[in-house]
Amino acid sequence: MTKVVPKELLPLVDVPALQLVVEEAVGAGIETVIVVNHPSKLGVEQFFEPNPDLLAVLDKAGKHELAERLEHLDRLDVRFVHQPEALGLGHAVGMAAELVGDEPFAVLLPDEIMGSSALLSAMLAASSSTGGSVVGLKRVPRNEVNRYGVIAPVGEVGPDGVVQVSDLVEKPPVDKAPSDLIIIGRYVCSAAVMREIGRLEPGAGGELQLTDALRAACAYEPFHGLVGDLLPGGLDRFDTGNPLGWWEANLELGLRHPTFGPAMRDIVSRIARREGL
Repeated sequence: MTKVVPKELLPLVDVPALQLVVEEAVGAGIETVIVVNHPSKLGVEQFFEPNPDLLAVLDKAGKHELAERLEHLDRLDVRFVHQPEALGLGHAVGMAAELVGDEPFAVLLPDEIMGSSALLSAMLAASSSTGGSVVGLKRVPRNEVNRYGVIAPVGEVGPDGVVQVSDLVEKPPVDKAPSDLIIIGRYVCSAAVMREIGRLEPGAGGELQLTDALRAACAYEPFHGLVGDLLPGGLDRFDTGNPLGWWEANLELGLRHPTFGPAMRDIVSRIARREGL
């Protein structure tokens, strides 16, 4: 499917994944959203263009709630920059340097969907109070840490989920991992991180890594992580970067949907009975 449709526009129940990520950012108080896009993915940019004809059709059909949601999307300050070649997450973020300027910023990876703005809001508050960057964290079984970026904590995790970070290690061997706290796809970065991105040297494969810029900034300014599992209600996260995760997100979000939820529960119950589950 992604041969012709950008994966960011694949639907989760009734809206594209990218829309959920943008709404998460706006819900946390972010006023300007910058989408780093490949020039060939024209559909991503077209999705955010106003379409008054469609709004008129929806209103005429009585679908006022859907029309209002689309109209709200049209009013958002969404800007685009192009990354012609994928040369690492640090390179992608660096494409937005001119628009970001000397301001703190957040990075939201679109293949990780959060059920709300709670994690990002808490990270922004933590960044404001500590004066530095904050990464989103999740605790995983120790035997899984070699698949992720892992933090080296300073002391214990606080009751609010915040922990000081001294270093980041990308995909360490299980027996050498500094903790069982992995970095998930939400970052709140100080202005120093963008400056460090500008100083990065290409690593393996010619890529520039955001982790390296974070590590450099960590050496001279406060750096913390926030364990999403400790938020009230826990961490509501879906990894949609693979088919199974995408299906799981559709099922879970479908069951919660105010319109489709009851019918979805009936469908799931019927299938479970038929399969003897």
